[in-house]
Amino acid sequence: MGEPIYMRKATLDDLDAVYEIIENARQLLKEDGSDQWQHGYPSKLSMQQDIEADSCYLLMYGEKIVGTGTLMPQGDTHYAYIVDGKWNHAGHPFGTINRIAIASGYRGKHFARIIISTLISIAYGKGVRDLRISTHEKNKRVHNLVLDYGFVQRGKVFTGPSDDDLRVAYELNLE
Repeated sequence: MGEPIYMRKATLDDLDAVYEIIENARQLLKEDGSDQWQHGYPSKLSMQQDIEADSCYLLMYGEKIVGTGTLMPQGDTHYAYIVDGKWNHAGHPFGTINRIAIASGYRGKHFARIIISTLISIAYGKGVRDLRISTHEKNKRVHNLVLDYGFVQRGKVFTGPSDDDLRVAYELNLE
């Protein structure tokens, strides 16, 4: 018999489990040859801030936390300025999806698809019609995931202060 699969908001009691998943994903990115998340971000503090802002969601498989993702329905200021392209709905309110990660023992089960689909649905329920997400050029998993869900590559955004923080940016426009 299968286990229930659902998403819930993270609480501060979940912080260590969430950060363990982030650390594990950091290692996977390194193995993939990507320097995304290799310089201390996201930190445990940034994950705590996501939780305190009611933005961090957990994918549950039975009683086990198997994934995490952050939905910022009010958007992320890093996405205000885009280079090498333009937003389809520039100047409109938007939400962002960030920090999707799956626990190592649960990869290959399409759980990231459940996370992104659920976060899109939650955003839609909150009235968000434009969603943005970005990822490192070498993060093929996220590129493929967002394209499968109708996101369109729009350009690049800086997610930090250095040239190494340039990310490929995608946008999803819903009716």
